[in-house]
Amino acid sequence: MVDVDKVLDEAGLKNPLVRDYVAHWAEVTGAAAIEVVNASDDARLLAEAVAAGELQEAGEGRYYSRSYYKDTARSEERTIVATSNPDDAGAYNNWRPASEMKPLLEEKMRGASQGKTMYVVPYLMAPPGSPLEPYAAGVELTDARTVVLHMIRMARVGVDHINNLADQNSFVRAVHVTGDLENLGHGTDRDQRYFVTCADERTILHFGSSYGGNALLGKIAHGLRQAAYDGFASGKFLAEQFMLLGIVDKETGKKHHIAGGFPSASGKTNLAMTLAPDALGDRYYVEFYGDDIAWIWVDETDGRAYAFNPENGVFGVAKDTNEKTNPTALDSIGANSGAIFTNVAYNEKTGEVWWEGRTKNPPEDLDGWLDWKGEPIAKRGLGEQGEPWAHPNSRFTTSLDNVPNVAKDYDDPRGVPLDAIIFGGRTRDREPLVRAFTDLAEGVYDGMTLGAEATFAAEGVEGQLRYDPMSMRPFMSYNEGDYAKHWLDVLGKATDAPIFAHVNWFQRDPQDGHFLWPGYRDNLRALLWLVDFKNGVAKGTSTPVGFIPTKEELLLEGCEVTPEDLETILSIDVDRWKQEMGFREEHLQQFDRLPEAIWEAHRRVAKALEDTDS
Repeated sequence: MVDVDKVLDEAGLKNPLVRDYVAHWAEVTGAAAIEVVNASDDARLLAEAVAAGELQEAGEGRYYSRSYYKDTARSEERTIVATSNPDDAGAYNNWRPASEMKPLLEEKMRGASQGKTMYVVPYLMAPPGSPLEPYAAGVELTDARTVVLHMIRMARVGVDHINNLADQNSFVRAVHVTGDLENLGHGTDRDQRYFVTCADERTILHFGSSYGGNALLGKIAHGLRQAAYDGFASGKFLAEQFMLLGIVDKETGKKHHIAGGFPSASGKTNLAMTLAPDALGDRYYVEFYGDDIAWIWVDETDGRAYAFNPENGVFGVAKDTNEKTNPTALDSIGANSGAIFTNVAYNEKTGEVWWEGRTKNPPEDLDGWLDWKGEPIAKRGLGEQGEPWAHPNSRFTTSLDNVPNVAKDYDDPRGVPLDAIIFGGRTRDREPLVRAFTDLAEGVYDGMTLGAEATFAAEGVEGQLRYDPMSMRPFMSYNEGDYAKHWLDVLGKATDAPIFAHVNWFQRDPQDGHFLWPGYRDNLRALLWLVDFKNGVAKGTSTPVGFIPTKEELLLEGCEVTPEDLETILSIDVDRWKQEMGFREEHLQQFDRLPEAIWEAHRRVAKALEDTDS
C-alpha cells in the first residue's frame, strides 16, 4: 500500500486539503504508486514515456502519440454538468443531479487504476497574481503519463501553485481515470464513459478516455465549464471559448486587443495565429495570446474590460495546417519545441509526421509510413487507398513560449484591455465580411445566435445554421438564459466597453463556388476596420444588422479581391436575412429565462429588415 504522506512530504506538497484529496482518491482508484509532478519533470517523463512505448520520437525534440482508435475526440453525449440546483439545467449542458453522478463515478473509478501510477498534477489556469487567480488553481489526478505531458504544455504546473493559496480549499478537484478503453462500449447503449463536472462543488470526474479535453482536465473541463460556472456564481467574470490577439500599429505605437468566438471549422486558430498581409507588414504586427479560451472581466477602477488566456499552450488541429493557412503554427512545432503530435500519420523509420493539408499531396515514398491507427499505408488494399492518413481531429500540443509572435505580456496578471469582441461562423451567403454593433444587447444577441453552416444532409435545409451560442454550445455549464443575463451584467459594468462585431471569411459565389474573400492573413483587414470604427476613424454604412465598411475604409493594398466580389461581401441580402430571422426566433425559444433585452434586440433587427426594401 502506498505511503501517501511520505510521497507528499518528499514532494513538498504542504496544502493539507490537497493531501486529504490525494489520499482519498489513491484509496478509491487503488493506484500502485503516487508521483507529484512539476514542470521541471518534463524531460524525465518524456524519456520514460519513450522507453515505455507511450510516445515515439518524431524528429529532434518532438514526439508522437497514438490514442485508442475509438478515443479520438470529445464525446458530448457523455459529457455532463452536475449540480445540486435543477435551475442550472439548460438546453445543452446535459444537467444531472450531483447526488446521482458523484457516487456513480466513484464506483466506476474504484480499483480502476490498480497497477498504475497516480500522477498528481498541481496547476494554475491563470497568470500568477491575476485578480482571477482564486478560480484558477487545480489538482488533476491522472493514471496516464501522456496526459501529464500534455498538461505540462497546456497549464502552469507545480506544487507552489497550490501550497500558497490564500484559501487552502480554493482548488478544483479534477480526477481522470483512463479505464479499460477497449471494453467501454464506445457509442453503444452499454457505453461506460462519463465526463462529469460537478460545478457547484468544483469537482471534475472523468472516466473512460485518455484523449484531449476528456483527459486534460485543466483545459476544457476547468478552463471553460468550471470557470464559466465560477464566473456566474461569483458574478465577476466570463470564461469563453475565445481566441485572443493583439494588433500593434508600428507607426503610432498603439495596440488593440480583440477576442472572439468561432464554431468548429470557422478559422479560429488560424485567425489567432495570423500575420499581417505582406502589403501591410511594414506598419502592422499581430501578437498571439491564445487560440481557444479567454477569461474576461471588468476592472472597476478604469471601467475597461480585460482578458487573458488561462492556458499556457496550444492544442491545435493539425488538419489543413500548412505554410499558407498557418505558418505561425508550423513554426511553433518545429525541431526541439517539445511538441507532441497525436493521431497524425507517422513514419516509424524517419520520425516524420504528416497530415491531410500539410502538403498538397502525401509523401510518394510509402516506406515506413503508418496511418493514425498504426497500420502500414504501403499495405493498404485498393478499397483503402482514399482513406485519410491522419485522423481529421489529429492534434499538435506545444507551449506558448514556442509561438514566434507570442505577445511579450501574455503572462501579465492584469490581463490586456479588450477593444473588441467578435463572432464568426462559416456561412456561404447572407453574412458580410464584417458588421459591427454599438449596442451591448445587440452584441450579446448576435453571440447567442451565432452559428456555422450545416450541410444539407445533416440538417435538411441548405444554408441553415447549426446554432452555437458564443461558440460555447459544447461547454455550457448552466442555463443559457442566465448565461445571456450574466454577459449583460458583466459587460454592463464597463464604462469603456469593447465593441462587438460579426465576421465571415466564407462567402461563396453561387455560380462557381469560389470564396469571395481571400481569407487567412487578409482577414486582418476586417479587424483593422473594426478598430478604426470603434475609434471613430471609420464611419461605416448603417444596415438593419449592423454597420459594415465602405470599400474606401478598408485597407485593400495588395488584396486580391475583385470589385464584384467586394461589392457582394460589403452588402446585405435582405431577403436571406428575413429568412434567417425565423430560424433565429425558433432557436431562441428553447432557452428558459432569456433576458427581455435579447428579445428586444431580436425584434429591432427583424423590424428594421421588414422596413427595408429588398
